[in-house]
Amino acid sequence: YEETGFWAVTRYEDVREVSKSADRFSSGIGHTNLWDLEADALEARRSIIDTDAPDHTRLRRLVSSSFTPRNIRRWTDTTRSIAAELLDDFVAKGGGDWVELVAAPLPIRVILTILGVPVGDADHLVELSNYLVEGTSEQPSLPPDAYGNTTELRLLPFGSPASHALFEYGERLGAERRADPQDDLVTQLVLAEDDGQRLSHDEFRNMFHVLVFAGNETTRTAITHGAIAFAEHPEQWDRLGDDPGLLDTAVEEVLRWATPVLHMRRTAAVDTELAGTPIAAGDKVVMWYASANRDPDAFTDPFRFDIGRDEQAHTSFGGGGPHFCLGAFLARMEIKVLLEEMLARGIRLEQTSPAERVASNFVHGVLSVGMAPGPGAHEGGS
Repeated sequence: YEETGFWAVTRYEDVREVSKSADRFSSGIGHTNLWDLEADALEARRSIIDTDAPDHTRLRRLVSSSFTPRNIRRWTDTTRSIAAELLDDFVAKGGGDWVELVAAPLPIRVILTILGVPVGDADHLVELSNYLVEGTSEQPSLPPDAYGNTTELRLLPFGSPASHALFEYGERLGAERRADPQDDLVTQLVLAEDDGQRLSHDEFRNMFHVLVFAGNETTRTAITHGAIAFAEHPEQWDRLGDDPGLLDTAVEEVLRWATPVLHMRRTAAVDTELAGTPIAAGDKVVMWYASANRDPDAFTDPFRFDIGRDEQAHTSFGGGGPHFCLGAFLARMEIKVLLEEMLARGIRLEQTSPAERVASNFVHGVLSVGMAPGPGAHEGGS
């Protein structure tokens, strides 16, 4: 083990142990990405993901009510309407880039509706999210002063000037909601109190940043990899069409298969042990969700795409514990509604061009992939 190295946690049970043991494996010490940050950069970039209790508990409590299964069901009809519009356009065009036509616009339009962001700004925020993903690679294309940024890149999430643009957007919208509250999540964020405390300026903008990115990018990735999987395994799509009762397990298999976030780091808060291996306080410990989701001790024949799989919970939302993904119910709902609407239109995806993948070891992103709706596909209501 070298000073700049990390412990790679690759087995399912070990990932779950690290996830659930926040007292031993901290999200607040260091950073949740692989690289180290200076103290001022860590504080500037700290979001709910990079905190431990009690701050994490307080921040999560301020937003968690919006993401309960009951509240997420409020948005099912909105999601269905958006999915129907996008799929009808996809069928009418005879296919095209699945990411551009379906996978990218669906989750961003849903999360923006929940947040209270004008839908007309969706393309701009998708663009910013794309640049944030690019910030996890070694070849970012934006100049440091893009979007009028004057902040050192090391102080911005993903080291990207797109974060500056997203911060500014969130601050403008937050100011509007303080002056004119609406029935949306941004209003809740700027007005919510916990024991008399509200989100600070930095907490609000980092929370807005996380919600836009996580509510968009990860579900987009799952939808894209799900489409590729069904195109490569048409017998699984036929199986779903024959038995829609498999929808829930199909959603979970798409999420396991995709593993949108490949890894997350913790830092040992104390001298401890994992799987018989001594780990010293301060050591980096990295959970590889992609590996845990292919662990043969947890999943039978893990490299088979199987929509009827009914085994342990996958780790695509984390391995449990306090940092379990806030948006899990929302992502599940969006994927399920999309599959339902695809079945209703007789869409049977055929891949028409290779996937262009994001050069990142953090997100399992796909920039584009050609898809056709297949013979017999029709627009809704026809």
